[in-house]
Amino acid sequence: MTSYLIARVEVTDPEDYKAYASRTVETAAPFGGRFLAKGGPQLVLEGNAPSRHVIIEFPDRASAEAWYNSPEYQGILPIAQRASTRDIVIVEGA
Repeated sequence: MTSYLIARVEVTDPEDYKAYASRTVETAAPFGGRFLAKGGPQLVLEGNAPSRHVIIEFPDRASAEAWYNSPEYQGILPIAQRASTRDIVIVEGA
């Protein structure tokens, strides 16, 4: 079943974060990851929202987890962790 990795991100160091963001697409592609939203303008209709949202579609939950745990992604993850605060979930599609 198609699954979506959804990240709510507040970037705290934009320059450092660019080094991370510029490499995420290449690390997700081998796992079937396709970026549906990667930052971009947003309109908050209710509540409070962080400055950035990311949605990545994967063929299934196992692929999403395999990407997150892959050596390639884990290699750039420390950049994201020091340059932002984030909430990340994997949600299975309907």
